[in-house]
Amino acid sequence: MKTRYRYVLGSILLLCLLLAVVLRFFGRNAHASPSAERSSRIVAVVKATKAPLVNALRLSGEFRPYQEVDVHAKVAGYIKHIYVDVGDKVSEGQTLAILEVPELNAQVTGAQADIQRSKDSIQRAEHDLHRAQSSYAATHAAYTRLRQASTARPGLIAEQELDDALAHDQESEAQVGSAQAALAEAQSQLEVAQANQQHYAALEAYSRITAPFAGVVTRRDADTGTLIQAGTASNTQSMPVVRLAQYSRQRLVVPVPESAVPDLHLGQSVDVRVPSLNRTFKGRIARFADALSDETRTMHTEIDVENRDGTLVTGMYAETELELRHPQNTLTIPIQALKRNGDNGEVMLVREDGTVEPRTVKLGAEGNDRIEIVSGLNEGDCVVMGNLSEFQAGDKVEPRLIEASKSAEGQY
Repeated sequence: MKTRYRYVLGSILLLCLLLAVVLRFFGRNAHASPSAERSSRIVAVVKATKAPLVNALRLSGEFRPYQEVDVHAKVAGYIKHIYVDVGDKVSEGQTLAILEVPELNAQVTGAQADIQRSKDSIQRAEHDLHRAQSSYAATHAAYTRLRQASTARPGLIAEQELDDALAHDQESEAQVGSAQAALAEAQSQLEVAQANQQHYAALEAYSRITAPFAGVVTRRDADTGTLIQAGTASNTQSMPVVRLAQYSRQRLVVPVPESAVPDLHLGQSVDVRVPSLNRTFKGRIARFADALSDETRTMHTEIDVENRDGTLVTGMYAETELELRHPQNTLTIPIQALKRNGDNGEVMLVREDGTVEPRTVKLGAEGNDRIEIVSGLNEGDCVVMGNLSEFQAGDKVEPRLIEASKSAEGQY
């Protein structure tokens, strides 16, 4: 009897507990207000503000030497000495190698002998000229005296004697002219010999191969004893001695797309970042092709970067940002607050009463993280940041204004 009583009492207590829970649950829902069902959401908003719009284009490329050349020999010969190897830094005019050209040395010696022979010929012609001039002076004086005596006393001097004296006088004068021509010819021969000597001396100087500019040797193609063909011979494939590259300045070659070409300016300063060195260098736009590639629709552009300490190496990958536009005092909003639709877009405008209104806006220039609003918004209007598809017209929100710098970083 006691056991049955305890079982009935436990059942009653359990039913009472379940009834209390059910009443409490339905009582709470019954007293819930409609405004609670439509509680507002907390959303991040930003203001449409006027500010400079920076439009930067990130480009990548690789470094090339400012100058690079294969150093050839002007004359053919054997490498007698080579003084440089790969990686050696040389200065302008420094001797890189010396060629051995025996036949050229003989030609230089022969040219010098021709000069000496011509000088001797000139000296001999000068002596002949002096002798002819002296002979002419004597014969001319004798003829002059005979003619004066014949004039003073006619018939004193026979006409035959006067004619002979005149003939000797004219012959001596002709000998003077001949001696002068011989002297001029000897002087011309000297000039020819000197020109030949200068020619062979210049070729002999070319046997000493020098650096055309200061740089670093990036390749060596010849060793001691190698036969080098003359670099001017069109019927031979001459082998270069070394390849030389200027390292004190580097060219960063980047392809600039067609849309950015109008904003390029010679001398424009840019920052060049080299990821492998984790460093940023100053550069300037030095030259561009002023023509677009038919295949890529880009323009070949070169940025000069100083490299006096040799930190930059040819072939290194680098990145640069070109600032293309700087519109001033234009109305902008963050790109994250916009839903694009061609040249237009849609934003979620937050009214003063806290409700959301879809607004179509006309877009302008686009920067790195903000975009220009041509029409559709006023300065100071608040728009929703984030997933705009989650909102509908008339939704109640509780706006939380965030700073423009934070919106650019994506901190909502």
